[in-house]
Amino acid sequence: MAGKLYDNALKKIDRTRKYSAAEACVLLPELKVSKKHDHTVDVSVRLGVNPKHADQMVRGAAVLPHGTGKTIRVLVIAKGDKAKEAQAAGADYVGAEDMIDKIGKENWFEFDSMVATPDMMGLVGRIGRVLGPKGLMPNPKVGTVTPDPAKAVRELKAGRVEFRVEKAGIVQAPFGKMSFGGQKLEENLRAILDLLVKLKPSSAKGTYMRSITISATHGPGIKIDPTEFMGLTVKA
Repeated sequence: MAGKLYDNALKKIDRTRKYSAAEACVLLPELKVSKKHDHTVDVSVRLGVNPKHADQMVRGAAVLPHGTGKTIRVLVIAKGDKAKEAQAAGADYVGAEDMIDKIGKENWFEFDSMVATPDMMGLVGRIGRVLGPKGLMPNPKVGTVTPDPAKAVRELKAGRVEFRVEKAGIVQAPFGKMSFGGQKLEENLRAILDLLVKLKPSSAKGTYMRSITISATHGPGIKIDPTEFMGLTVKA
């Protein structure tokens, strides 16, 4: 059945053209490859950068206006008032040495994102070797190392998506669920793509956004015309 649904979805896409963001987001929810699951939808952007050069590393976090459709579990490493504020903001777990020990000694990873105050980063660094490979190491560039952990918690819970360019120059990020419908998906997608344009490294030469493809989990991809976003004003 899944194969038949995939084939039917594929027939709805014109493989010879590149769609506008609005057209693609309206079409995407029609490409169902499962009758049971509300699949996550992702965007894949190929950038004209070389991540081997530090000055061409593209990394950021976008707050999606309609969230991701997923429940994010947030761990905050903080003490005192900052810890209390984070807990009040909705953090799932808050602690300091106790949580670091739990991760390091018990291999505990019942969380999706870690936030830490700057004074706690020395402590967090002790388990950096296990956090890094899982993409959980707090980083000031995406707002997870911050003196205001409560704000970070609220944004993550509301639907903040972190992304970074991979070795091949590709950025991938989720931007909602199939059930969101075209308009909400488009607004979420634009939040990511607009930020990517603003993050263009000054050292990047040639075409910056080379290709944009959106798809549902296990579903066929829809190509979007990158020139729609190239006209945006790039802020220094």
